[in-house]
Order: sequence, then C-alpha cells, then structure tokens
Amino acid sequence: MKTRFKTTLLLLLPFLTIICLFSGFIYFSISDYSHDDFFNLLRIRAITAAKAELDLTSESVIKESQDDFFERLPHERDHFFPILPEKTFEQEAEFLNVPLTFLDEVLRDGDAEYTNKNYFYKGIKYDSAQGEYIVIASAENYFELHHATYLKRILFFAIIASLIFSLIISFYFSKYVFRPITKITERVKQISSEHLNLRLDLESNNDEVNELSRTFNNMLDRIETSFETQNNFISNASHELRTPLTAIIGEADVTLSKIRSPLEYIETIKIVLDEAEKLDQKTKALLFLAQTGFNGKNQKFEEVRIDQLLWDVKETIEKINSKNKIHADTSLLPDNPAKLKVRGNDQLLHLALTNIINNACKYSDYRVVDVSIGASDDNVFIVVRDKGIGIPEEELKYIYHPFFRASNTKNYEGYGIGMPLTQNIIRMHKGEIIVSSLLNSGTTVEIKLPIGKF
Repeated sequence: MKTRFKTTLLLLLPFLTIICLFSGFIYFSISDYSHDDFFNLLRIRAITAAKAELDLTSESVIKESQDDFFERLPHERDHFFPILPEKTFEQEAEFLNVPLTFLDEVLRDGDAEYTNKNYFYKGIKYDSAQGEYIVIASAENYFELHHATYLKRILFFAIIASLIFSLIISFYFSKYVFRPITKITERVKQISSEHLNLRLDLESNNDEVNELSRTFNNMLDRIETSFETQNNFISNASHELRTPLTAIIGEADVTLSKIRSPLEYIETIKIVLDEAEKLDQKTKALLFLAQTGFNGKNQKFEEVRIDQLLWDVKETIEKINSKNKIHADTSLLPDNPAKLKVRGNDQLLHLALTNIINNACKYSDYRVVDVSIGASDDNVFIVVRDKGIGIPEEELKYIYHPFFRASNTKNYEGYGIGMPLTQNIIRMHKGEIIVSSLLNSGTTVEIKLPIGKF
C-alpha cells in the first residue's frame, strides 16, 4: 500500500472514530433524557388521575389540570389499587403484566418505575380522601418509538456523509501533502549518469521537503564531481601510462626493422629502460595515491614538530637541485614550541611539503620561494609563496585531479600526481590546503594542520 493511501486512512480513521463517539454520546444522552422526561410525565399523569378519581375533584379542576399537562398519551392506562392490611398485589401484577417487585417497590418506597419494551410504567403511593392507593400510570413511549428511530436514522446518514466528506478531504489533503514528494520522484527518474547536471527544484519556503531537495542536490553535486573526477582520472591515467608504452613499442619496432650495430642496440635499450623507469614511477605514484586514500588507518601517527620538518624539507629540496632557493620566514614562530607540534606521520608530511615547495621552485624557474610558518592556539600554518607562472583561474578547480597538469606547464616535467597526493596526506591529518594563484604572477599555498594533544 502506498504511503499516500496510508496517510489517507490515518487521517480518516481518527476522524471517523471521533464522529462515531460523538454520535453515540448524543444518542444515549437524548435517550436517557427522553426516559427521564417520560417517567416524569407519567408521574404527573398519575397524580392528576388520582385526584380526579379518588379525591372527587370537580370537573372544572380536572379539566384545568388536563389543559396544563398535555394531550393524552398513546395507549395510556391508569390503575388504582387500594392498600389494605395483609393484601398482596399478585393478581394486580399479573393483570398489568409487570413483576410483583415493581408494586412492592411502590408500596415500600412510594415511587417506582418499570419498562417493558416500549411501554413505560410509573407507580406512586397516593394518600387520598378514600384511603391509601397504589396509582399506576402506563403508556407507550411515543418519543422512544418514533423520535429515537428518527434520531438513529439521522445519525446514521450523518456518519455516512461525514465518512464520504472525510474520505474526499483526506484524499485531497494527502495528495497536496505528497505533491512535492511526487515531483521529486518524477524529477529523480530523469536523473541518470548521462544527466547528472539535472537538479531538483527548490521552493522559496524552508520546510522539510525543501531541505530534502537541497540535501539531494548537494549529494548530486558530489556524485557529479566524483563521476567527473573518475572520468578524468581514467582518461589522464590512460594517457600517461600509454605514453611510455608507445615510446617503448615504437623504439623497439624501429630497431627491429633492420640489423643494427651494437652501439645502436645499446642506445635503444637505454631509451627503453628510461621509458620503463618512467612507467614504473608513474605506477608507484598511482599505488601510493591509492594507499593514501584510506583515511590513514594503516599509517603510524606520532608527535611531529613542523618547524624541524620544514628544515628537513628545505635541505632535501636543495639537495635535489642546487638551483632551488628557499627563504624561510620565522618571524611568526610562536614562543611556545608546543604550538608547533602536530600528531601525524613524519614521512607523509615530509612528502607533502616537499611536493608543494618543489613545485614552487620548479614553476618559478628557480626564483626565491618564501616559506612562512606560524601558529594559533589550535592550528599550525604553513604558507608557500612563489612568483612563478601561476595557474589559469579556470583550471584551479582541477589541480587535485590525478594526472591533471595546467595548460601552461608543458615545458616543465611532471606527472600531475603531486597535488592530489598532497591533498590526501593533508586530509589524513585532518588539515586543510588552500591554493590561490594569478597567472604569470605566482601561486600561494596555505596549509593548516591541527595542533596535537600530547
């Protein structure tokens, strides 16, 4: 059963239950009131009849009393039984078709009531001029017979009408409530891997359904980015891995096309070896990139002092290429050395910082690269600033894609693995990396790492 119909029933059932309870309350309340009112009427009729029959009241007085107390009741009967010592009323009870206890109750309490189907009996003990009498007034309860039936019919049709109206109202209410859900479902059916650019429409209000649409759109953004990244990764990886393979195959084909001299074979093998080493480096880089994507669960974290790590990185980069020039700015170093300690993996952080600073040196044509370090109460900050070729603004969002290289880096060696690898390492340390750049003016990389609690 669909949720929409369940909602219709959930709205309908409580409403119908309330209607039935109120109808039952109205019916039984009116019925009780009708019984009490009819017995009161019979009591008045019994007193009036007793006065006329036993007290020999004048006809004018009787007529006046009858005028005061309604028209004659349906099948009305009045009975007078004298109360004598040692007298029992078994014959009178049998004559009236009432239980003897009813007359005994009148005799004992002076007042009693009895009902036999639609016939009501009211008995009173009356002290007349001729002695004490039991006066019984009986009649058919016209109101019970006709009015109650009419009331039942009215209530029945009222419940049926309420049920129909409630069903209609509940149906349209549930349809109105679930209309946004229906629209979302229809829209989602249109979204596939070929149409990931589609999004759910957002309303101006800020209700739960709108929040659901916004959350779903955010999820689609992430999925679209993931798809795009995956597609770019496959495309770039295929290209990067194919390039050395093509060189190896081409060099081998050319060499084998005819008999070569030993020197030519040696030269060819050197080229093949060089391309194979490139292929090996790219494969290892890919493997390492994949390993750093597991949230660091398999990595050993320990206390790392960032300023000492930076000095080690500076020394490493200067060993890699003597043309690299790094200026370390320590003016913002905190007085408390504890603010420079983070919880991390020394080798991974060394690799990440080496990538960033080495890129700065490489793409600035070995001009001086400024490296600053500072700290706040919660984080350590490292800023690497160069005056190199920069990154085109429209390509900045792709720098973390594996094998992506900016369009202005064709004259520089590289595989496009360093930045995504660095980003993975910083994320493993719950840090943040921000890159800003101006084309032909330089690039600034800001790294923030949380201070470790030791």
